[in-house]
Amino acid sequence: MSVHSSRKPSLRSELEKDNCGFGLIAHMDGEASHWLVETAVSALTRLTHRGAVAADGKSGDGCGLLMKRPSTFLRTVAAEAGLGLAEDFAVGCVFLSRAPAKAKKARTILEQALTAHGLPVAGWRTLPINPEACGRQALESLPAIEQIFINAPADVDQQLFERRLFSARRQAEKQLEPVDEDFYIPSLSSRVLSYKGLVLPANLKLFYRDLDDERLASSLCVFHQRFSTNTLPRWRLAQPFRYLAHNGEINTIQGNRNWAIARANRFQTPLMPNIGETLPLVSPTGSDSCSLDNMVDVLLTGGLDLFQAVRLLLPPAWQNVYTMDADLRAFYEYHSQHVEPWDGPAGLVLTDGRHAACALDRNGLRPARWVITRDRHITLASEIGVYDYSPADVVRKGRLKPGEMLAADTQTGKLLLSQDIDNRLKCQKPYKHWLQLYARTLESRLPDNSVREGLQPDRLA
Repeated sequence: MSVHSSRKPSLRSELEKDNCGFGLIAHMDGEASHWLVETAVSALTRLTHRGAVAADGKSGDGCGLLMKRPSTFLRTVAAEAGLGLAEDFAVGCVFLSRAPAKAKKARTILEQALTAHGLPVAGWRTLPINPEACGRQALESLPAIEQIFINAPADVDQQLFERRLFSARRQAEKQLEPVDEDFYIPSLSSRVLSYKGLVLPANLKLFYRDLDDERLASSLCVFHQRFSTNTLPRWRLAQPFRYLAHNGEINTIQGNRNWAIARANRFQTPLMPNIGETLPLVSPTGSDSCSLDNMVDVLLTGGLDLFQAVRLLLPPAWQNVYTMDADLRAFYEYHSQHVEPWDGPAGLVLTDGRHAACALDRNGLRPARWVITRDRHITLASEIGVYDYSPADVVRKGRLKPGEMLAADTQTGKLLLSQDIDNRLKCQKPYKHWLQLYARTLESRLPDNSVREGLQPDRLA
């Protein structure tokens, strides 16, 4: 286990990278259980050695869970808090200042942003936490942590609901983040819920008492243990983020961020007519993982699905694979003209509330092994041994190779491998036809009769 006593925060944001442990567990058919949450916490605890511990022996670099919304549990605790929830609702985890005046201002601004987007706020719930689970360094920066409940309007479907939540969150962030360094929203969604912080994995459910409540049941959990490299651990940088957890580094991060800023005015979609009001869409500071999550957030909000977003950002090595299916090659070639690869080494585990997914970038330098057992649970992690299944119960297992992606669809119960995902993506649009119609290729060569005056042919090479 790595131990560090004190580290100064990096003054260069391009050095803020991660090298961590990650994993996921899901029931293939979407059956929720408290056992699954307990198992996710237990698996996370076995990744403790992938993180770092401060000299106080209790402050970690960050760990956490991102789970499919535990609807029954949330309805129960909301009712206990006197809150009335609609047929569909969203819940947010919000980090606030411990100064009452600043926290009140942040709540007011967030509520105003939600109301402005037609989203009625049902109320707030103070999360039951145990500060004794934190070390001294974690306590010094411990925020107030609350949940906000938002009712979905009756005439709004879930996708539009999520887009309005995104716009409201960005509006509040743009107002508050310049003046309130404690304000942060780990999750605000009708699909998922986050529990994360600067505690050791073994203390996560001691800190968040919800996780030790047997009424809390979910069918999908993504988990992460962070080792922060060249940056001071911060509560907001603990993972998972809003969609993903990342093991590795994005070595192209400065270029990726610059291109995202440069292309900001081209991020246009009729689904988000006010998207210009949410700029910047990708954080120019913070960790590389945070910026990558921002990009996934933008693409999904703009109408792409999880598979499209990940394959655009972390494509396999396709350029020189001339045996690749022509339609699939066209998919990657078309999108390569709009976004550059976010190159690692990078391994991602992700969820949109329906899919439990993992992807490796084309370098493939991060391990990811998976197992499916007879009880229809799939477990994937950066190493084996995080879950005590019986070998006799294993019905299928494997590992991801460079550029591959895997997903469990908890709605259909299907396991989707790279070939399944790519076969789906290549048929969604006529990419090959579009390239034939609109793409222009520039060739760098001299004309056949181009021996320039004063130059000999043998010198043109």
